[in-house]
Amino acid sequence: MKRVYLLLSLMLSGVAGVFAQNNTVPKNAETVENQKEAYVKMITQRADKIAAVLNINDASKKGKVSSIIRDQYSNLNDIYAERDANIKAIKVANADNKAALEAAKTEEAAKTDAKLAKLHKKYLSKLSSQLTEEQVDQVKNGMTYSVLPITYKAYQEQILTLNDEQKKQILSWLTEAREHAMDAESSDKKHAWFGKYKGRINNYLSAAGYDLKKEGQEWEKRRKAAANGN
Repeated sequence: MKRVYLLLSLMLSGVAGVFAQNNTVPKNAETVENQKEAYVKMITQRADKIAAVLNINDASKKGKVSSIIRDQYSNLNDIYAERDANIKAIKVANADNKAALEAAKTEEAAKTDAKLAKLHKKYLSKLSSQLTEEQVDQVKNGMTYSVLPITYKAYQEQILTLNDEQKKQILSWLTEAREHAMDAESSDKKHAWFGKYKGRINNYLSAAGYDLKKEGQEWEKRRKAAANGN
């Protein structure tokens, strides 16, 4: 399972990097076409896999949903490719003025965030027109390696005494992390969003009196005992 999880992460980050993070056009135009073909094939396959688990019986509808997901990956890539090109130009234009450089980079980041927010809202609207709320959640998990349900389950297994309010807060923060991670440009940055919110959760639980190190050790003991059939 971990091996598959890692493979999917590397596939997404590696191929996206060809376009969003590598703006050097090879001398051989055919190479660019081949890379583009490979990228489109990859995001199409990824979208098909996500759509496949939604239990959509109508083949036409399933195809439409898959296209919506695929186009989202492509649109996100376009935004990041444009940002990278703009940042490159900004660095050249402000090479001798550090203050102006940082200000321009900050402005570009804000513009990128605005584009991502607009795209995110439009994307969810398209999904909601075709899917139930539960199915939309499945798509979100598919785009983020199911980190939310895996992490939420882990917290509950690690700390057996979590109350309903604490569980609700943990789920709320993980859900917020997932909304950001959906739009991130690489697997590393998707995981970084969850890492940021897990830090917030851990601080919250520590403030509530939990010794997370001890809880982790006890959880490990329970897992080993279960594995040994005890």
